[in-house]
Amino acid sequence: MHHSRLAGFIIDCQDTPPDDAAAFWSRALGMASEGDDGHGYAVLDASARDLHIEVQRVSHPSRLHLDIETDDQSAEVARLERLGARQVARGPRWVVMEAPTGQRFCVIDARRPLAGAPGSNVWP
Repeated sequence: MHHSRLAGFIIDCQDTPPDDAAAFWSRALGMASEGDDGHGYAVLDASARDLHIEVQRVSHPSRLHLDIETDDQSAEVARLERLGARQVARGPRWVVMEAPTGQRFCVIDARRPLAGAPGSNVWP
C-alpha cells in the first residue's frame, strides 16, 4: 500500500531567469516569491492552498506541468504505467512521465509523510 497526491504545479520558463518569471507569476497569482534559490528555481508561497508552486528555468519550450508526490515512487510509477502513462526521464528525486494524452508530469518523492495528509490517496 502506498499514498500519493497532487503536490503542485511547476511553471517551466524557457531561458528566463527565475526571478524575472516569478515576478509576473507572483503578481498574477497573488503569491509572494521567495526568490531565485540559486539553482534555477523560484518558489511561490502557495502554503495557504497546501500546494507547492515554483517557477523554473528550462531549455525546452515553456509549459506548465504538475507534480504528483508519493511515499513509494516505484509503486506509483508502476500504477500510472498500468493506467497508460510512460516514463520519459529520471532525475535525482523525480520521474518524468507522459500521460496517454501527451501531457508531461513528474512523480516526486514526498517531502513529508502522506498518510492522513489532506488530498492523499491510498493505493493497494
